[in-house]
Amino acid sequence: MSEQGTTIEQDDAAPEVVVYAFCAMSDIPSQKARGFNLVRLDDNGEEKPFPIVVVRWGKQVFGYLNKCPHDGVNLDWERNTFLEPNYGLRLMCGKHGALFELGTGMCIEGPCKGRGLVPVPLAIIDNDICVVGVKLAEDVDEDAEEGECAGE
Repeated sequence: MSEQGTTIEQDDAAPEVVVYAFCAMSDIPSQKARGFNLVRLDDNGEEKPFPIVVVRWGKQVFGYLNKCPHDGVNLDWERNTFLEPNYGLRLMCGKHGALFELGTGMCIEGPCKGRGLVPVPLAIIDNDICVVGVKLAEDVDEDAEEGECAGE
């Protein structure tokens, strides 16, 4: 699936909001998390890495930058290993063991306790998971296999 920029229609007073589909809901099992290495465009149009983690819990999805607030390392210690191993009810930093609430991103245990992950606004549109309000580079990955999420 390739990323697609879509404009959400709003009234005349509200600015346009752009959404980008990057993954189908069915590509992330419920009660699992998956990382994506997307690319965003900054205000100058320059491409910047945009690593995110998406947690699916039933029909809900939560998105965060894949960056621990303690020292900026990626949360996953192995590819797509984001949830704490005992119960899988919290995100865990693989380097320091910090634990984060799934729905808020708040650190509840570890060296960054009281700080939180940076949220990434997501929406589900036509069973696709979409980033909302962040301009992404729309390069199509020609090597991606059918059925894989974009940006990995």
